[in-house]
Amino acid sequence: MNKRNNIWQHIDWITIAIFLFLTLFGWLNIYGAEHTFEQTSLFSLSNRAGKQFLWIGISVVIGCIILLIDERTYDILGYWLYGMMIVLLLITPILADNVKGSYSWISFGPISLQPAEFAKCFTAIAIAKYMGKYEYKMRNIKDLFIPFILIILPMFIIMVLQRETGSALVFLSFLIPFYRQGMSGMIFIIGLVSIVLFVIVIKFSIIPAIIILSIALLVGLIAIWKQKKIYRLWAVGAYLCLVLFSSACNYAFTKILQPHQRTRIEVLLGMKDDPMGAGYNVNQARIAIGSGRFWGKGFLQGTQTKLKFVPEQDTDFIFCTVGEEWGFFGSSIVLLIYLYFILHLLTIAERQRDTFSRIFGYCVVGIFFFHLTINIGMVLGLLPVIGIPLPFFSYGGSSLMAFTILLFILIRLDAARINKLH
Repeated sequence: MNKRNNIWQHIDWITIAIFLFLTLFGWLNIYGAEHTFEQTSLFSLSNRAGKQFLWIGISVVIGCIILLIDERTYDILGYWLYGMMIVLLLITPILADNVKGSYSWISFGPISLQPAEFAKCFTAIAIAKYMGKYEYKMRNIKDLFIPFILIILPMFIIMVLQRETGSALVFLSFLIPFYRQGMSGMIFIIGLVSIVLFVIVIKFSIIPAIIILSIALLVGLIAIWKQKKIYRLWAVGAYLCLVLFSSACNYAFTKILQPHQRTRIEVLLGMKDDPMGAGYNVNQARIAIGSGRFWGKGFLQGTQTKLKFVPEQDTDFIFCTVGEEWGFFGSSIVLLIYLYFILHLLTIAERQRDTFSRIFGYCVVGIFFFHLTINIGMVLGLLPVIGIPLPFFSYGGSSLMAFTILLFILIRLDAARINKLH
């Protein structure tokens, strides 16, 4: 028998089992989130649980089809898929209706799809194709120019033209495969410093930020004064860049961000108390999760859920239903499964025998890790509410299919590694 025909023997069934568990348990929680005493059917298309079950069936079919496609197809068509995706993102604002201030949903009768969710899949393929070239080496900042363009282009379209901030920020997760391929850790340090500086500027205004930077510059100059002159010039240059960045942060916060986005950040940083406005979702989420205590109230017994106290409780805030009905114990089990899932994906990515598959694997890891961290942090009030789904749990056909496509392409690439030489 041809070696390539034995591909089914090498499929990672553990990953598929986790996928099925998370999607089905997520489906039960969607039903629990919208359940009323008059509603009894899990499968009725008149409610979201029934629609989600339909999306799960479609996603499983898509996954099976992906497993049947030759793994070399994604490398061959990588740029074509990316180009078509960019065109679709550009025309989406023209075709889309205004949904809560964004233009990112295209309607096909009773069905609505969000192209931005699928953009992550094709961007990951394009990045893997470019960085997977035999001659590509990450030696300096110039080698990151094209990969950064591949990320920034869809990110810009989604954030500026479609006005969908949450989906756009997910593209930052592609820094993880960059780091794996040799990008300097200094990029992450700069990112961390930028976040800290942004918080200082927003919370204490730009003047205290400049004072802190000036003190840091003085200490740094004293420490390196006996070193080469070039080091002192670098220190002064870094200081000027940080001052300019502080001014840019202040301008972006006051002039570019929408009022509701500024309010969310102010509530998170404790600058404003808005329990009935921007802080309402997070406050109600905490109440719902806390009310579940250790063992939870039981399936379909969540009072906060029944009385609809938590907005978006079957989409972005679906974890509230888990916390209330399954308690600390059930929530911990779910988070542990997610942790094992992420670590298992890391193992799959690292064992790949070709660069394309390994980079794509790390792209998948980055996307799932970003979604999980931001969504849970958002629900617990540790991060701003930016509206991104919890993988396989949140209601929505676009996100479920996009996550399925990402995961099953990785499974297909992993199954084919036996045919590749080291």
